[in-house]
Amino acid sequence: MSHSPQRLGVVAESAPGETRVAATPATVRQLVSLGYEVIVQAGAGRRASFTDEAYVQAGARTGRREEAWGADVVLKVSAPATEEIAALRDGATLVSLIGPATGAALLDALAARPLTVLATDAVPRISRAQSLDVLSSMANIAGYRAVIEAAHAFGRVFTGQVTAAGKVPPATVLVAGAGVAGLAAIATAASLGAVVRATDPRPEVAEQVRSLGAEFLDVGVTQEASADGYARETGDDYDRRAAALYAEQAADVDIVITTALIPGRPAPRLLTAEHVARMRPGSVIVDMAAAQGGNVAGTRAGEAVVTENGVTIIGYTDLAARLPAQASQLYGTNLVNLMRLLTPGRDGRLVLDFDDAVQRAMTVVRDGEKTWPPPPVPVSAKPPAAPPAPRPAPIPAPPPPGRRRHVITAVAAAALFLLTAFSPNALIEHVTVFVLSIVIGYYVIGNVHHALHTPLMSITNAISGIIVVGALLQIGQANTIVTALSFVAILLASVNIFGGFAVTRRMLGMFSRS
Repeated sequence: MSHSPQRLGVVAESAPGETRVAATPATVRQLVSLGYEVIVQAGAGRRASFTDEAYVQAGARTGRREEAWGADVVLKVSAPATEEIAALRDGATLVSLIGPATGAALLDALAARPLTVLATDAVPRISRAQSLDVLSSMANIAGYRAVIEAAHAFGRVFTGQVTAAGKVPPATVLVAGAGVAGLAAIATAASLGAVVRATDPRPEVAEQVRSLGAEFLDVGVTQEASADGYARETGDDYDRRAAALYAEQAADVDIVITTALIPGRPAPRLLTAEHVARMRPGSVIVDMAAAQGGNVAGTRAGEAVVTENGVTIIGYTDLAARLPAQASQLYGTNLVNLMRLLTPGRDGRLVLDFDDAVQRAMTVVRDGEKTWPPPPVPVSAKPPAAPPAPRPAPIPAPPPPGRRRHVITAVAAAALFLLTAFSPNALIEHVTVFVLSIVIGYYVIGNVHHALHTPLMSITNAISGIIVVGALLQIGQANTIVTALSFVAILLASVNIFGGFAVTRRMLGMFSRS
């Protein structure tokens, strides 16, 4: 029995300062391909620069507020207001940011209606749910924007310069917390030419920080990893040492960006009033945890304030919304991936599978019944271990590499001796050069560390070019064996040359900016 496709509504955001939209024309096209009838509230994408005409061209239709809110599935960015909950029809499914860890009153209001609610900010931190992770997508945008806001308030260049008028030192940036937002901030500040330092309770992120060109400041106290993949509170010993580190760095850096958040709890206090007082006039702090109380003393959510000693503290809570087009595209892509998971038949019918750990963790209300908190989800996404295979019969161990090399050398020497004993002098000369070339090439290339093989592409291409020239000089000689060997040499060296240039071009393309 066939069913008609469900209606999927994309509604306009009513929260002050919210410029994002839950679907862009590009993601609407993908939602339509899943079989849904998509209705976009008129003007929903205006603040993100998406016109109604663009949505219509993507396969949706625009409608009044009541039509979008009355759909079977409603896609939204910010948590719904009380009047918006009332606008949902009975049996509808709402997909949006909810904040279930801190929004008990909102959950009760949603559960008072016969609704199903999926919180996009409750995605479990496991590998197969990464494409649904809205928090990471928005944190990436927010980390970038935090540096842009800091640069605007700082009023000086980030990169060091040497000019005829004198030398300009680079700005020094400290990033507290190397999660998704922190890493984005590090990469952005480093790309602008700043000297970047970063700290984090997890020592395993040090390599990621250094790979972005920043210095990792180790507090010296190891913290245990959390069981759910999200941040957790630090210990007293770590807090004491971190406070000393922040006091030292505050007097030295120009810009501080803090990103520490703990789900369901107020943001931890990293910088005290004393730390802020130690900073130089004109310095800037961007507190990305302002919405949860702030990491910095003196932060005001949604505002930028200047302290008595001239330090600007930025507490904007809409950093991702300050880049609405890209933030909407990333958020919309996360929702498309979610809808693919919820639409196994690609027939425009949402099917909620509570046996799926990802869907269960995101569902905070089901048919009017509160289902938060979900059961714990293991962080590791490794498949269950396969039963041990029967042990095969023992295989004789191969000879050690040194002994095997000697054996090969002895065999080659014997073959060369036999060849020279029964061959004309011209052939002996050519074969001797050939064998010596093989030996030299083996020791020149074979003893180079694997990490340096790709930079050697240009050198091996040059060597191959010499081989091609030498083989061209030998081909066409009266000796059939020499001609055959020359042809093989030209063929293999040419393959090496073209392959080397192809690999080198591909690697250089990875570092080019589009």
